[in-house]
Amino acid sequence: MSPTRLSTVVLDAPDAHELAAFYQLLLGYGVRAEEPHWVLIGPPPGAEGVALAFETEPDYVRPVWPGRRPGDQQMMLHLDVQVDDLAAETARAVAAGATLAGHQPQDDVRVLFDPAGHPFCLWTEAAQESQAGQ
Repeated sequence: MSPTRLSTVVLDAPDAHELAAFYQLLLGYGVRAEEPHWVLIGPPPGAEGVALAFETEPDYVRPVWPGRRPGDQQMMLHLDVQVDDLAAETARAVAAGATLAGHQPQDDVRVLFDPAGHPFCLWTEAAQESQAGQ
């Protein structure tokens, strides 16, 4: 019996190909497989990382973060992306199509929204170390 392991995270979007293109730029991933309404991307051969898949959902509703009112579409998950230079990578993500969240709960982590509105965080090793020391 082989151990189980997480291989892919799937995100719904109004346009799977558009969102896949954003994450390809952000993460340096390549397309592994695609269909008209679905795309799988992953790290380059030999590199570590979890694959991401995107599925077109015609009735997709953008999540609201932070949630403010009952009935808002809740964020179901978010992606944490480790970076070496928080300021530079935040600027690069915004240039690729991300939006910086108005609410930033930590000084050493940046919360952004991808083009479909999914929240994701950029963080550095220093951010993780400061959290462990608290």
